[in-house]
Amino acid sequence: MTEPTHRPLPAGYRLTSLTEADKRAVLEVDTWAFPSEVDLDEQVQHPLPLTWSRTFGVVSDHEDADAVPFDGAVPTVSELAAMHASYPFAEFPVPGATLPVSGLTWVGVHPQHRRRGILSAMIDVHFEQARAAGEPVSALFAAEAAIYGRFGYGQAAQDLRLTIPRGAALRDVSGADEHTVRIEKADRARHGELVDSLHRAAGADPGGHGTGVNRPGWVTRESPELQEAWWSDPAAFRRGRESQRIVVVERDGEPRGYATFRRKLSWETTGPRGTVSTGEVVALDAAAARALWGVLTDLDLTSEVEPFMIPVDDVVTHLLVNPRAAAGRVVDNLWVRVLDVPVALAGRRYAGDVDVVLHVSDARVPENSGHWRLRATAFGDAACERTEDPADLSLDVRELGSAFLGGVSLASLATAGLVSEHRPGALAAASAAFGWPVAPVSSWVF
Repeated sequence: MTEPTHRPLPAGYRLTSLTEADKRAVLEVDTWAFPSEVDLDEQVQHPLPLTWSRTFGVVSDHEDADAVPFDGAVPTVSELAAMHASYPFAEFPVPGATLPVSGLTWVGVHPQHRRRGILSAMIDVHFEQARAAGEPVSALFAAEAAIYGRFGYGQAAQDLRLTIPRGAALRDVSGADEHTVRIEKADRARHGELVDSLHRAAGADPGGHGTGVNRPGWVTRESPELQEAWWSDPAAFRRGRESQRIVVVERDGEPRGYATFRRKLSWETTGPRGTVSTGEVVALDAAAARALWGVLTDLDLTSEVEPFMIPVDDVVTHLLVNPRAAAGRVVDNLWVRVLDVPVALAGRRYAGDVDVVLHVSDARVPENSGHWRLRATAFGDAACERTEDPADLSLDVRELGSAFLGGVSLASLATAGLVSEHRPGALAAASAAFGWPVAPVSSWVF
């Protein structure tokens, strides 16, 4: 283990790089932070999504009595008190473009070592490393929604959870019935290239309209570790469901969409009751999407379909004749932290012309604080540079993160008192420009 550069940790703790040789220790501290019904000996048998060069631990040196293990055993320097990692997303979709983004993940602290400032120190390390690597944005899924706002992360996307009754009426879409359907057991050797190419294409042009409007947050599995973990299908993690299946729809012999799913069946006195849990539902156009949902909502011995992490504007929300029957619930999805204001703001595109001076406050990354002039043409190039001009709008970096992917409007944040307007008309213009035609969403969580 080698020790990277880092800000000071509390006395008695030190940061260390982790390697695949530390896999068991990583899983042990992870199951302390996130309790699991799967035994540790079972977990170590399966691949992890972590990029080891981006995985770090905090080790307790046990210099004080409060740091001894629960069982009173003789302490060793190898005891892992906490850890964090990040996914390398070199081509993370942002409005109209892609940017290098650091996907913060597997952040956990052993309960013995909580409330000592370890989490704060690890976040500072993550920020430093991401900025040094040229990653102007960090993104994450929050296990607890109240934690990350204090570090400057803003809720930037939401996803929709539905329970769709089997046989729910769907609106007709021209061309949907021209698709052929294959329903198979998901297999990386057979379906890997198909899944990867369709997923990338659908995120780059949702709906297949050729407008060049992408879906922000539509993250692909860029690293080998993410790919391997996604295709791994250990029975211990299925929670009583079957192995992963896949539906592929084709038109004139060309794959146009796929959906992964698992079923779980219970036999009750009234008859069989099954649930279809979908993973990714990906289509290149509306006709392919209608063909996929037609299959998913009409599988034998099932009573309901539960999609996972679909956009709030997903195709199925418009296809359902009776959307109330699906009992929709919206939950937070991606949280975004802007780490380099000028690079991040210049790296995305805007839905309208904008020339605005933003006063940004950032208590954790002082380099971001100050006045920034943002200039952009609609769907064209953007520039952002420091200025001494008076501010048109004032906001904290947390709210900048919320608005960054285009799914949360600056105007709505202003109604909550989180954005201040200093020049009349600036808020409306900037809010329209920051918005994006399709809602952001991501499902890269592991």
